[in-house]
Amino acid sequence: MNIDRMEFLAWMERLMGRLDMLGDNINELQKKRNSIDGEELLDNQDLLQMLKISNRSLQRYRSIGKLPYYTISGKLYYKLSDVHQFIRESFNPPTTKLSANK
Repeated sequence: MNIDRMEFLAWMERLMGRLDMLGDNINELQKKRNSIDGEELLDNQDLLQMLKISNRSLQRYRSIGKLPYYTISGKLYYKLSDVHQFIRESFNPPTTKLSANK
């Protein structure tokens, strides 16, 4: 059984078009699922792995108001910009000891 070269190329082109459409659909779904107002959302697991902290520490930051959060369908989410702001505010640059000779 021989397949005509032109027919093969047409099938391949059609297949690639479908794969491109699927890729675009997947990208759109991911953007909608993980964002609000165009901003990326992180869940508890994302944040625990990113900050390398315990679940209790994350709960404490929420309780004292250091880290804003949003509840959607009973699940907690954090805006990426809020997380970056939390990191900036929590960062303590190392202090250098002044020399006693000065």
